[in-house]
Amino acid sequence: MKREELIQKWLDHSLNAEELDAFKKLEDYDALTKLDTNLKHFKASDYNTEEALSKVLHTIKTPQKASNNWMQAAIKIAAIFVLCFGAYYYTTTLDTSVQTLVAQKQVIELPDASSVNLNALSTLTFNKSSWDKNREVTLDGEAFFKVAKGSKFDVKTETGTVTVLGTQFNIKQRDNYFEVICYEGLVGVLYKNKQTKLHPGDTFLIIDGKYIATEKENQLNPSWLNNLSRFKSLPYKEVLKEFERQYNVSIKMQGIDDSQLFTGSFTHNNIETALKSITLPLHLSYNKTDHTITLKSE
Repeated sequence: MKREELIQKWLDHSLNAEELDAFKKLEDYDALTKLDTNLKHFKASDYNTEEALSKVLHTIKTPQKASNNWMQAAIKIAAIFVLCFGAYYYTTTLDTSVQTLVAQKQVIELPDASSVNLNALSTLTFNKSSWDKNREVTLDGEAFFKVAKGSKFDVKTETGTVTVLGTQFNIKQRDNYFEVICYEGLVGVLYKNKQTKLHPGDTFLIIDGKYIATEKENQLNPSWLNNLSRFKSLPYKEVLKEFERQYNVSIKMQGIDDSQLFTGSFTHNNIETALKSITLPLHLSYNKTDHTITLKSE
């Protein structure tokens, strides 16, 4: 048996005869026994070890448990706060997007009381949270704007940017078609890094990348607000595209030149009347099957 084990058993008074003989043969046996004899002359006051230990453990564990509980609660509260703040920040900084369907129109009021009339199959996007610092919207489609007076107001489109302070104007941004008409105030159009100023009645028109000169506009507002689409010397294909958007139909042509210019209008309320309005002036006939309309030359 090892020296340390023998000493420990001697201190515990648990040595057997054989182990006691081995203990007596240790080199420091005399020193150990002398120390033991001297210690017996000292007597400490009675001390309940178990009770003291219990008190110490209670003192240590109780505050620690409370501290742990407090810390866990604090962590949970902090986590909830972070999640709520994150959700609030995320939702309040998101862009607002309004989209119209085929044959649908919608009026939108912006944070500064400016209003936007959105035509069929169009999308308007803006940010409410940053509106006071940045009056900016993005348009895909067609819309008529009544802008409240204030700081600069920008309308961004795929083709160009329109900038105003307080005015009324119409923007039409479709495939290869970009048109801005000023009805009131002053409108600035940025196209290919060139700024063009529009006064009431002026029109800025780009078709297939080319600038198209137009006559002075004498209407007070766009005709489509009153469910009527008007055209002045525009390619016939643009007339048919607008017809499809307003009536949710597909138009096919047979032997027709869709680049020919068309002047006229069609209503949004009656498809038969509208079809006659866009076919009779060009001496065309039509056949309607479900949502498909076929146009032919007479």
